Amino acid sequence: MNKALVMLVLGLTVSLAAQAQTIYRTTDAQGNVMFTDNPERGGEEVDLKPLTVVPGRGEVREAGAPAVVDGNGRGNAASAGPGQPFMPYDSFGILSPGQEETLPTGAAGNVQVTLGIQPDLREDHRVRLLVDGQVSQTAMHTDTFMLNNLDRGEHVLQAELLDASGAVRHRTSPVTLYVQRASVNLPRNPNNPANN
Repeated sequence: MNKALVMLVLGLTVSLAAQAQTIYRTTDAQGNVMFTDNPERGGEEVDLKPLTVVPGRGEVREAGAPAVVDGNGRGNAASAGPGQPFMPYDSFGILSPGQEETLPTGAAGNVQVTLGIQPDLREDHRVRLLVDGQVSQTAMHTDTFMLNNLDRGEHVLQAELLDASGAVRHRTSPVTLYVQRASVNLPRNPNNPANN
């Protein structure tokens, strides 16, 4: 019980010290130490040193720079977690194709990938595109990529932001893309030689 009282009093002391008030220390008849801001109760003045405040790891980032970006390219500073890389943009994400979009047969596996980057990409930064976890094109100073002749099936797209030294500074949320392709093996396909 006494430890809880001491912790409460110590917390009050720190709180009051932050408000630049004078704190006094007294001892009651039972020998319990008490702290007060009332000089009329007697006691000796306590000299409090300034507190050193160190922000938690999740709080360290540049002002206005979100650490996490959702699939729409919007920053979400509230969901920033420990270990997230520095993010120098208000938004950085894949705008198109949309999440779980299906690329029709007529597209022949070709799709344009557009990024949302705000403010504009800095001159010393580059972006590269990953398809199914593999780098599909070298890093470029662009917000648009063209993918050609994607195989039928499911593909996961992500973009990486590289700084001037070539280090990956951020990665977008993954976007799943489904690709439909014509096949000569399908019986109703007009390209199937068996239909001639």
